[in-house]
Amino acid sequence: MNRSTASRWRRPRLLIVGCGDIGMRVARLLRGRYRVLALTSSAGRCDELRALGVVPLRGNLDQPATLARLAGLAENVLHLAPPANGSTADERTRHLLQALARHGRVQRFVYASTSGVYGDAQGERVDETRAIRPATERAQRRVDAERRVRRFGRAFAARVTVLRIPGIYASDRPGGDPRERLARGAPVLCAEDDVYTSHIHADDLARACVAALLRGLPQRIVHVCDDTELKMGDYFDLAADLCGLPRPPRITRDEAQQRLSPLTLSFMSESRRLDNRRMKRELRLVLRYPTVGDGLRR
Repeated sequence: MNRSTASRWRRPRLLIVGCGDIGMRVARLLRGRYRVLALTSSAGRCDELRALGVVPLRGNLDQPATLARLAGLAENVLHLAPPANGSTADERTRHLLQALARHGRVQRFVYASTSGVYGDAQGERVDETRAIRPATERAQRRVDAERRVRRFGRAFAARVTVLRIPGIYASDRPGGDPRERLARGAPVLCAEDDVYTSHIHADDLARACVAALLRGLPQRIVHVCDDTELKMGDYFDLAADLCGLPRPPRITRDEAQQRLSPLTLSFMSESRRLDNRRMKRELRLVLRYPTVGDGLRR
């Protein structure tokens, strides 16, 4: 074994599960520092992953038999894969943890959850000690996954960090550029019906994932969001002004019930402001984009 090969195998290993946009950003940050492996169900993504220096592993979270090779592969795991629809349980996370449990090598496990587990807080500021009240099946699946990964951490003495994440944005993120919605002329709620939402730039979220792998405390929940406190309509107004686009039309909640999809309505039915002090104190993350204004100007 030559020196280069020996050095590569001495690096800590990271398995990324759900290596989409955020996973790829994490892989870029850790290139040369970690030996990064990524689970993928798509043969077409293997070349893209290899080009970034990531080792692709073929497997499907919906097919447990394909996950057997994951046991003992890496001491660090970053779980970014969303649950499948159709249930209040996250079977994908269950299948992953069953595979990893066959060999107790995992030391650090970071799970990307959602701030939707809190439900509607009526605009109040929310910290990590607040009781969860998931109002949708989507949020209930995330609660199920959170409980599973924290139990896994206790059972196998792995440091598990659950990141509760709000809306992710970036101009180069598929589906995360507010200009796409503005260009469609999609409406937002009028001021009296509007809701507070929190945000995080995709680059800062990737950096938070790395910080959690390095500094996350055992079985800890951490909010990952910026310092912005804006209502949803004001966020899109700001984006429109910065991008030189027309502001979105404002409609009442009754009108929204008639015009918008159930998924969009669910986001417009929950109002909360996330507290990010634990992220700054424990993960020691200094935001590159502390406000959405900073990120949208990028």
